[in-house]
Amino acid sequence: MATTALPSWLPAANRLVRLVQRAGLRLGTIHVLTVPGRVSGAPRPTPVSPLTVDGRRYVVAALPQSDWARNARAAGRGELARGRRREEVTLTEVTDPELRRTVVRAFPTEVPHGVPFFVRLGLVKSGDPDEFAGIADRVAVFELRSAG
Repeated sequence: MATTALPSWLPAANRLVRLVQRAGLRLGTIHVLTVPGRVSGAPRPTPVSPLTVDGRRYVVAALPQSDWARNARAAGRGELARGRRREEVTLTEVTDPELRRTVVRAFPTEVPHGVPFFVRLGLVKSGDPDEFAGIADRVAVFELRSAG
C-alpha cells in the first residue's frame, strides 16, 4: 500500500540540495523548482528532476497533493534552477491519461536515481517502466515550458 506522507528525512535532504544548488554545484538531474505559495505568495523551492519525452520537459510529483504540486497547480509558473542557471517556466498539469502513462513510463529510464523515492513511498517495487506506467493515474505530471 502506498503512503501519502513524506519521509521524515526529506525536508533535511531538500534543504541540503537547495544549499548545494545555491553554491552553484550541480547534482545529476536535480533542479530546484521555485513556485509562489498558493496562500502566502512567498517563493517555495523544492528539488525536482525534469525528464524529457518526445522533446518536451516534464516533472512528476509522486504525491499529487504535496505542497509543491498544489502550489504549481495554483501558480502555473515558477523558476527552474540548476547550479547558477535559472529559467522562468510555466507549469501545466498533464491530464491526458495516455500522455501521463508515456511520461511516467519514461521516468525510471530518464531519472534512475529517483526510483528509490517511489519505492520508499510504496508506489512501485522496482524500476520497471511498465510498473511506473501503472501508477500514472496516482501521481501528478506537469509539463514545463520556458516562459522566456
